Amino acid sequence: MIQVESLFKTFQKGSLEVQILRGVTLNIRKGEFVSIMARSGMGKSTLLNILGCLDKPTSGSYILDGVPVHDMGDDELSRMRNQKIGFVFQSFHLLPRMTARENVILPLIYGDFNGDMKKRAIQLLGSIGLADRVDHLPRELSGGQQQRVAIARALINSPSIILADEPTGNLDSTSGLELMKILHDLHDRGTTMVVVTHDKDVALQADRIIEMRDGQISNNRSTWTQSGEVT
Repeated sequence: MIQVESLFKTFQKGSLEVQILRGVTLNIRKGEFVSIMARSGMGKSTLLNILGCLDKPTSGSYILDGVPVHDMGDDELSRMRNQKIGFVFQSFHLLPRMTARENVILPLIYGDFNGDMKKRAIQLLGSIGLADRVDHLPRELSGGQQQRVAIARALINSPSIILADEPTGNLDSTSGLELMKILHDLHDRGTTMVVVTHDKDVALQADRIIEMRDGQISNNRSTWTQSGEVT
């Protein structure tokens, strides 16, 4: 499903070039649960942004479902995101003046959904335990509830891939466990899951851990065996 080959990403800071990714190569199979683990500044979020078609590499190739996306224009990338990818971010990114239901509906406004948006949002919120919170504003929800709203928003277009960037980072331990259960349930239903984290306990819940250091993959191993390289 995801094929990345010799991926480089360089940012320009004044006259200085900063190389964030340094020749990343990886494959993620359809239906797999993968964690990408590294300390801050190692390139994991930059890689996730490229996988999510939010950014483009400086060089290298990225094939998603057999389609080369590394040289797509912004409009094409936007369509690809809308059709295939759902995002869960550490900071939730909910609009403060919109209710939970309205926040969940947002991606449909920019897509080709022809059904009942309100009904779809309410169904999703109900499926993750927020049936009684659909008309609440973000400030009226706990951190864990806000993250559930963000998950419902990520699912509204029925994506085949969920990309989660430090999804438990702003949650207490109980809410974090509840969130990971939701992600596991989605994975059990066939969704490809990619979770970026610096938390080893979160990373170990995936089928495979991809470790990064200095913009490169330093280890790629199955969590079932806890040793050995996999591709």
